[in-house]
Amino acid sequence: HVQLVESGGGSVQAGGSLRLSCVASGYIDSDYCMGWFRQAPGKEREGVAIVARNGSPSYADSVKGRFTISKDNTKKILYLQMNDLKPEDTAVYYCAADRRLYLGCRPRLDYTGWGQGTQVTVS
Repeated sequence: HVQLVESGGGSVQAGGSLRLSCVASGYIDSDYCMGWFRQAPGKEREGVAIVARNGSPSYADSVKGRFTISKDNTKKILYLQMNDLKPEDTAVYYCAADRRLYLGCRPRLDYTGWGQGTQVTVS
């Protein structure tokens, strides 16, 4: 069972930056898809950035060139560096993990492990 705890959210002005962190505990190794998702008020949860087992990242079109996902396998921490933030980035951001690599490291909403979320507000 994997536990995920996000931190780093907050309020920033448009054009600002934030770095989210997600600490994983429990049985987790490199054989996981991990990623960041977000959910804005009144909208469905969506995938923001995913990192595959081999470290290869993928991004939603809306954040390409502005967000960077990375992970430290030794420390079991997943990061999301968010630059040039826009008001439309306002949402609760969730860290997620899934061991079912055969389903593909894609922004699926059926990941088995989720954090509690951290609020990001851009004004």
